[in-house]
Amino acid sequence: MARYELKLPKMGESVAEATVTSWLKGIGDAITMDEDVLEIATDKVDSGVPSEVSGILVEMCFEVDQVAQVGDTLAIIETKDLNATAKESISKPQEPTPQVVVPHIPSEVTVDSVKLPSDNRFYSPLVKNIAKTEGISNDELSRITGTGKDGRVTKNDIIAYIANRGQSPEIPLRQNSEEVVNEPVQPQSVNISSGSDDIIEMSRMGKLVAKHMVDSLQTSAHVQSFVEVDVTKIWNWRTRIKEDYLKREGEPLTFTPIFMEAVAQTLRNFPMMNISVQGDQIILKKHINLGMATALGDGNLIVPVIKDADQLNLRGLSKRVNDLANRARNNKLKPDDIQDGTYTVTNVGTFGSIMGTPIINQPQVGILALGAIRKVPAVIETSEGDFIGIRHKMFLSHSYDHRVVNGALGGQFVQAVKMYLEAWDENRTV
Repeated sequence: MARYELKLPKMGESVAEATVTSWLKGIGDAITMDEDVLEIATDKVDSGVPSEVSGILVEMCFEVDQVAQVGDTLAIIETKDLNATAKESISKPQEPTPQVVVPHIPSEVTVDSVKLPSDNRFYSPLVKNIAKTEGISNDELSRITGTGKDGRVTKNDIIAYIANRGQSPEIPLRQNSEEVVNEPVQPQSVNISSGSDDIIEMSRMGKLVAKHMVDSLQTSAHVQSFVEVDVTKIWNWRTRIKEDYLKREGEPLTFTPIFMEAVAQTLRNFPMMNISVQGDQIILKKHINLGMATALGDGNLIVPVIKDADQLNLRGLSKRVNDLANRARNNKLKPDDIQDGTYTVTNVGTFGSIMGTPIINQPQVGILALGAIRKVPAVIETSEGDFIGIRHKMFLSHSYDHRVVNGALGGQFVQAVKMYLEAWDENRTV
């Protein structure tokens, strides 16, 4: 027998510790390779920690709610593989599998009081405890479609069931959207109080987002600049090529990567918008890493990051936008996917808003909100005089940190984004 040490893996440059939120395995339980042993939480993402070996769990080194540092041993797994010790010393830590949507999960996993459903299907202690806490009957549990090995119900399966519970079957959830940055919000789980009002328990991620927003307002001096952009050329260009692009690439070309390109290229000309503040020092970022604020189905928010966005062509940006948005919706983001953003873009137009005043994503100094594209009457200037015509227009709302970005820079930046978009080449290929 050999003893394998399951360590807390590195989860990004700015993440040094994590809190143990639940154990998915108990002492004496069998563990297969790549199976999650426990769940952890950082200030950025919730994750499962998988084992790199198969064996038996013989020691749990941390209790629920204890904080572990990167590199700490979380558990000891006894394995028959005599080379396990050697594996441990040479194998690189696996990245945890992020879980974004987290309902109320008991801090202690106990199964004695939970009856197995009559279908004889295997249910993990975590799934059974979630079912018990959320009041899911054995019959309901047996009818949940499992996506795990051998059709097992995973934590994500039961979370998705809880999020959609009670919805009318005649109104299916929207699976796809032409715009992928934001998704419609689904109802949260409700704990009914004994009084006349309902009590909704905030999720852990909801609490973190709330704190992050309040901290940002208390840190940065927020100020906004607004511009209206004529995107008729872009609208007509995309309308002409989108079907061919979809057939060729197998995925849609949305407006989001077009706006991301405009922002990334403009940041190259305005490097003082691509900074962060550390005490009395300004940190000038060498990479342009664009965050795309993404609303999740449970109403929470996450910001996956497109690294070196200015180095990607439009096709590459489209691939990255679609990939990150799809993985965000399906809770498949890796910790590195949400690290090191230098500027953020949020699409408030997805929900019909024509403009917004977004809160800066710390420690960045700027965030751009994309309003809804509308057909409006507008004055068209020509060499023969002015005319009234129908144009596709939208508002860009730029929030920036007035501690280090003055009104001139903030206004010039968003004006430059506008000029980039209005100068779009309608003969461009992608």
